[in-house]
Amino acid sequence: MIRWMIFVAIYAIVDFYAFQAIKTITKNNWIHYLHILVSVVVVGNFIYQFTQASDGRVLSPEKSYAFGFLLTLLALKIVVVPIMFGEDIFRGLTGIYNKVFSSNDTFHLPSRRKFVSQIALGLAAIPFTSLLYGMYKGKYNFKVLKYTLHFDDLPEAFDGYKITQISDIHSGSFDNIEKVSYAVDLINEQQSDAIMFTGDMVNNKATEMLPWKAVFKKLKANDGIYSVLGNHDYGDYVDWDTAEEKQKNLEDLKAIQKEIGFDLMLNESRFIEKGDDRIAIVGVENWGKGFKQKGDLEKAITNVNANDFKILMSHDPSHWQYQVVEHEYHYHLTLSGHTHGMQFGIEIPGWVKWSPVKWRYKYWAGIYKEAGQYINVNRGFGVLAYPGRVGIWPEITVIELKKGSQPV
Repeated sequence: MIRWMIFVAIYAIVDFYAFQAIKTITKNNWIHYLHILVSVVVVGNFIYQFTQASDGRVLSPEKSYAFGFLLTLLALKIVVVPIMFGEDIFRGLTGIYNKVFSSNDTFHLPSRRKFVSQIALGLAAIPFTSLLYGMYKGKYNFKVLKYTLHFDDLPEAFDGYKITQISDIHSGSFDNIEKVSYAVDLINEQQSDAIMFTGDMVNNKATEMLPWKAVFKKLKANDGIYSVLGNHDYGDYVDWDTAEEKQKNLEDLKAIQKEIGFDLMLNESRFIEKGDDRIAIVGVENWGKGFKQKGDLEKAITNVNANDFKILMSHDPSHWQYQVVEHEYHYHLTLSGHTHGMQFGIEIPGWVKWSPVKWRYKYWAGIYKEAGQYINVNRGFGVLAYPGRVGIWPEITVIELKKGSQPV
């Protein structure tokens, strides 16, 4: 209770201070009342949602939207407050100067300037509208990103082979079956030879996937649909009553993946063969810096030869960074996800690619190459916590393998 009181007190102070910009621009009381009403409703809903019982520590859609609207409103105020505070410092210094160096006997604080409040609210409108758009449209603004990668040692029969990668479904965050169905149809439209899912099917529990099984059963690929587990799939974000209950949740998730048609690989490998040629698909359990480390690459490659063409599926790109790149085997292509690109950033192809997540992950979105080996970090299919995306859109990756050197 005390922490909620502290939260409300801080929020009220910030809100009151930001409100001064609105009062300076307009004297319309209805706009003032609307601002107060919106602030009270948003913070009230946030407190209500976050004092309710939860199935796990990862947010439900209701909690996500409560958090999202609070974040949006705070983004507005956080931009406004420093500008208003800076103006108040200037007003205070001006008042002191006039008191000391003029004939006035009383201290007078100059009025707020309307244009300063207009600048503050104008700048604040950028993150405010972006975050609202991210929840309204960005969450399901699916993009198909296509790459062509060249390998001198690609088996001849696999020249032109196409892979569609999806990652981080996070079904516990879905709330629109039409949009999800559209994305599944979009995956099938790529007509790739194989589909590869790189983990995080759910947020907290396997039951989150039950309403979406029929949708994902529609996924089709001639050479199969392969999958691995992500950190959220193990049920680590739920306070289970017993270890047996937690294990049953994991077994239920494995069964759901099988029922959907996914070939779940738990530190295992598969081969796709065409005539005398083959490529190895290696799938490890989650291994992440600062996260669960059940991935066992040595176990996964037990039946794989050093000279096989290898595609590795590993949920967390930090695995590639810390264990894969310097491994004695050469992993031609690694497919990862996990970062979501933080669901927020700026990407203009060929010009800028930025997100705060780059301060946590060296490899956070798109194609990278080290030691002659590629990794693709998928930006994710679903969302987590904030129920939207701004600038970093949900991704369906299509990678075509080509034999030969990269054209100049």
